[in-house]
Amino acid sequence: MTTPANDRYRVPGRRLNLTDVFLDRQLREGRADRTCLIVDHPTEGSSRHSYGQVAALANRYGHELAARGLGLEDRVFLILEDGLPWVAAFFGALKIGCTTMFLNPQASDEELAFYLEDSRCRGVVTTAAIAARLPHQRPFLRTVLVVDDAATQAAIEARPSELEAAPTYEEDFAIWLYSSGSTGAPKAAVHRAADFVYNTERYPQEVLRMNERDVTLSVPKLFFGYATGSNLLFPFWFGGAAILFPDKPTPERLFQLVERHGATMLINVPTMIAQMAGHFEQATDKPKIHTLRLLTSAGEALPPELYRRWKAATDVEILDGIGSAEMFHVFISARLGEVVPGSLGTLVSGYGAKIVDLDGREVGIGEVGTLWVEGDSAAAFYWQRAEKSRDVLRGRWVVSSDQFLRDEKGHFWYRGRSDDLMKVAGRWLAPQEIEDALTQHPAVLEAGAAPFERDGLVKPMAFVILKPGFTFSPVLEAELKGHVAQKLQHYKAPRFIDAVNTLPRGDRDKLSRGELKKWAEKAALGRGSSVE
Repeated sequence: MTTPANDRYRVPGRRLNLTDVFLDRQLREGRADRTCLIVDHPTEGSSRHSYGQVAALANRYGHELAARGLGLEDRVFLILEDGLPWVAAFFGALKIGCTTMFLNPQASDEELAFYLEDSRCRGVVTTAAIAARLPHQRPFLRTVLVVDDAATQAAIEARPSELEAAPTYEEDFAIWLYSSGSTGAPKAAVHRAADFVYNTERYPQEVLRMNERDVTLSVPKLFFGYATGSNLLFPFWFGGAAILFPDKPTPERLFQLVERHGATMLINVPTMIAQMAGHFEQATDKPKIHTLRLLTSAGEALPPELYRRWKAATDVEILDGIGSAEMFHVFISARLGEVVPGSLGTLVSGYGAKIVDLDGREVGIGEVGTLWVEGDSAAAFYWQRAEKSRDVLRGRWVVSSDQFLRDEKGHFWYRGRSDDLMKVAGRWLAPQEIEDALTQHPAVLEAGAAPFERDGLVKPMAFVILKPGFTFSPVLEAELKGHVAQKLQHYKAPRFIDAVNTLPRGDRDKLSRGELKKWAEKAALGRGSSVE
């Protein structure tokens, strides 16, 4: 049978434009007047924006970017605080077929130069203050759209409010998600447009049970993929609303926003959960959070004692989970009514996982190994990192650096990253084990553990942030060591413990293990030779 010529040369794939399915679809379904965005500025007050208004502004941004020479497959960096311009530029760029990338607006000059050179981006959407800090040598950059420039704002407002979506496909590279760079230079996981729809149809629908009545609020900012999904794409998909604020999150500010705007879902991280739990416990006039139906937690594992503290104080559920830049978003999560403190939960439907040893063989139930995960939201490759792509992206499998075990009920338990493990007394030890044990002590609010070397031997050290009312002393240090030894095993107890006011963290609020190790080496030097 001869294949017809017109079928033989048909371009494969299906049309998909992310702006069309996440934003314009809401207009077609009759939600043009429904609020989708609430922007709360600490000095300028709050404003509410409908799907119709956001779509019109996104179209104007799309026209402006196109007029500046950008279009299909051109890479555009968004370097903005959370707000209406971020959302409009994001959807406007996607609508004309650009590939979007995001960067923390607090990035250093060195980081700005790296990202522009590494990505070879054609456009940057940012503020005047950041534009002035961009490197002078930028051969690939065509245009910088400065959102707070009066002339630029006037030009955008003069553009048409209607715009035809570019003919993009499911396989087009729509968004690059840069890793945090915690173990080396940041690298971009290159994602297809279909990846974002795939996860959205699963995790928020199945696990979070999102609907059009949900109002989301996020501790991480939109440049972090965890928030891009949870506090923009997910609520927009279901016809809900997202709360954005440009200032730094604090417990007081977050409780204020929940109460003021009726947030139903708080996208959170363990560090802030600890601070919010402490604030709630100490408050005489308790924050009014009756609209909150759940918190999500990601970025790093949630200590079981912290989960219990928050739940006892507020009675609001926390769903801990794990995602990655390589998979776009959460693929293992706790479920409503099925939370096991300390566990990250079970697989989200549509995803598979296995735990393997160093030889790639699956380990048994209850045994620790490296997590491999698969699902149709996996990145295609790392930009300009061929060797790393081969190591991590193996066929359908994404090979993580995370150590896990799975119990007989299918729950996954995080046991640290392979490059964070320390070998103490000939046995492997994950710093998180020490941290979890310490936070179960009534004096400890947060903890971080790291190795130091003495006489060629690796020993663990810990840093703790104490709860109000506790004072650090040699007696408390000895008590904490004994507490860890009792909870775990003697060799896992930290040899030294120091009290600190804060722990080193990156821009995604994860513990900076590399910096913590430097702290441990430096602190141990001042402790003499005793490592008993």
